[in-house]
Amino acid sequence: MPEIENKLKELGYELPAPRPPGAGNIIPAVRTGNLVFLSGTGPGLPGGGLLHVGKLGSEVTVEQGYDCARQTMLNLLTNLKGEIGDLDKLKRVVKLLCMVNSAPDFGDTPRVANGASDLLISLFGDRGRHARPRLAWLRCQAECR
Repeated sequence: MPEIENKLKELGYELPAPRPPGAGNIIPAVRTGNLVFLSGTGPGLPGGGLLHVGKLGSEVTVEQGYDCARQTMLNLLTNLKGEIGDLDKLKRVVKLLCMVNSAPDFGDTPRVANGASDLLISLFGDRGRHARPRLAWLRCQAECR
């Protein structure tokens, strides 16, 4: 079994089966040269439905949001594997953009997004460290109100 999938298993996770694309005319990944851009996804579960539903800071706790970010990353890794064939081929994660549906006064978005970031770093080490713009958080919070 490939190294990254072994690490996933050691951490108690596995890649979910690919999910059909959501609404819109999109595909899960686009490769250009040695770069791969992944479409957004959410915390969908392998059997259907979502891990948690609601707004962070009102119906969903920071811990539940962290779990959702991790599940979202597992779904993204499934899509990446579908595009490149083997996660061990990943040279570097460059950027992560997290959009969080939150209550207007919620301010812990970075702690929630760490669910995705921490998983990448656990799996890939320094290759998993990435940029994560803070301005996007503010813009997202404003758009999600």
